[in-house]
Amino acid sequence: MTNSFGEFENAKLFFLTGTNMTEAHPVASYFVKQAVKKGAILIVADPRKHDLAKKADIFAQIKVGTDVAFLNGIMYVLIEEDLYDKAYVQANCTNFEEMKASILHYPPERAAEISGVAVETIRKIAHTLASVKPGMLCYTLGLTEHTCGVNNVMSVANLQMLLGNVGVENGGVNPLRGQNNVQGACDMGALPGTFVGYQSVANPESIAKFAQAWGMGPAGTSPYSLNPKIGITMPEMLAGLPDRKIRGFFIVGENLANSEPNIAHVEHQLSSAEFLVVCDIFPTETTRFAHVILPSAAWSESEGTYTNSERRVSRVRKIKQAPGLAMPGWWIAKEIARRMGREWESNSAQEIWDNEVSKLGPAYAGIKYARLENDGLQWPCTTLDPQGASYLGTKFLHKGGKFARGQGLFKGIEWTPPAEVEDKEYPFVLSTGRRLYHYHTRTQTGRSGLDQMLSEETADISQADASCLGIAAGEYIQVSSRRGSVRVKARITDQVPQGLVWMAFHFRESNANWLTNNVFDPLTKTAEYKACAVKIEKI
Repeated sequence: MTNSFGEFENAKLFFLTGTNMTEAHPVASYFVKQAVKKGAILIVADPRKHDLAKKADIFAQIKVGTDVAFLNGIMYVLIEEDLYDKAYVQANCTNFEEMKASILHYPPERAAEISGVAVETIRKIAHTLASVKPGMLCYTLGLTEHTCGVNNVMSVANLQMLLGNVGVENGGVNPLRGQNNVQGACDMGALPGTFVGYQSVANPESIAKFAQAWGMGPAGTSPYSLNPKIGITMPEMLAGLPDRKIRGFFIVGENLANSEPNIAHVEHQLSSAEFLVVCDIFPTETTRFAHVILPSAAWSESEGTYTNSERRVSRVRKIKQAPGLAMPGWWIAKEIARRMGREWESNSAQEIWDNEVSKLGPAYAGIKYARLENDGLQWPCTTLDPQGASYLGTKFLHKGGKFARGQGLFKGIEWTPPAEVEDKEYPFVLSTGRRLYHYHTRTQTGRSGLDQMLSEETADISQADASCLGIAAGEYIQVSSRRGSVRVKARITDQVPQGLVWMAFHFRESNANWLTNNVFDPLTKTAEYKACAVKIEKI
């Protein structure tokens, strides 16, 4: 997030797109609801009329996979009617003309035809965004889990820069991260192209810096060297297992056999692995394929840090001893390295942070383990000088329109449809997400008694579709795609428009990922969980 949860309280306007915060981020949604009670305007764009949509001042029920066209239509109105923040754009942004040329292909009439949102609603949203400033924009996986996920995110950045809403309090572009510590994992270099703190693996200065810190030489100069080539993503790793391009695969805390699209295909990939190691706290559908299972300590059984959506680094404290042979993740990694001939000096979570993370990541230079008390600190926190501007962390990024790259970069974005759309054989669109009572593949929530609140999956369909197919509420139906079929209970609801089926992936047998399409955004390799074609049959 460019901004902070604390700013929600005094926000004047929220534009929520592709996010069902009430179920996926209930704490954040509470802050939004409180702000709305105080008078904040709420605009929601989503394929489903979920609880927050029902509280919205303006609701745009957008067709799945049409976000770019919809957002371009809003920006067309802002530019056509001269409603955008000209002073901000001229002072702080570049490439406006290229973006404008692309936007002009999407008058509200065309945007409405593609997105299903009425012309009047598109214009009303544009006028509201222009008249109430600043405005906060929040999104989640409803924008990113598409083959055009990168383009969707660039589009919301275009919109907020056009409005002058970046680099100001109570504004910004605010993605709510999908899992605990997703932000922290990315910060620490769990991406194929970056070291800790988003320092490029292809940058010669970064390579030299980390090679020296880790006692390694340049590529090709010693048995231990840093390669400037950008690594591969998880889907690419899985794809390399059957033909042994990838010979060893180490999975930490991820249940890929349930969470990846097209489960049958993923299970084939996992079963083809020459050597598969899984490190986790419980047996899962994925540990069935492992040659070695390493038992890991859970969050309350080890020391460390988490970083949340608003860039806040917080302490995690050990409150109980891990059972059996379970050990902290850092200890497991260190022991594997030791058996491969490398002795790592840091021997605790505090030493890892203070001796490595804080020293090697400029954004964390002012964050020392002993400072992580109470509410922690938000990076960038670059100084230990109490008089320094970022000594207490950074509440919001790009203050005054000053971006890390200099000026904010507008990009011209064209709309592209999902990889698979409905047709005569598969006439419905399936979109997926999460439900309030369970988390991901139920590795934890399925063991905590929450099955009493939600004991099985449902396929959410409209009353119109249920009537047409002769389906009653609670009746079991078969939902099928080109990849598989599941038997699941029908839930008839006004949240879902005609032609859409909505499911989650919490339960194994009725998991939506038996059906989802294993196609990915070309840059991030994020799967298109939000759109594929299915058919419904009465059993």
